[in-house]
Amino acid sequence: METNNLELPSAAIAALEQGNKIEAIKLIRVAQGLGLKESKDLVEAYLRDNPGLEQRFKAKQSENNRYGKFLFVLIIIGIIAYIIFSRQLY
Repeated sequence: METNNLELPSAAIAALEQGNKIEAIKLIRVAQGLGLKESKDLVEAYLRDNPGLEQRFKAKQSENNRYGKFLFVLIIIGIIAYIIFSRQLY
């Protein structure tokens, strides 16, 4: 897919800057009336054609994954603490 002359909506580019490809795809679908596959292909081609953006996207995505794992661990610890302390009350 040729994207050299194509500009994505600024909101879609901002979503990619934040590591959120799904949001970028949704914004493209709405803005251009494309299907899911076409929108996904367009976003991926745009990332390939813009290596600086692709690098920032991957870095932010990695950062988001770390925060997600940290949050998951905190939730598990909270559940375990709740179970332990709720049993001590009875």
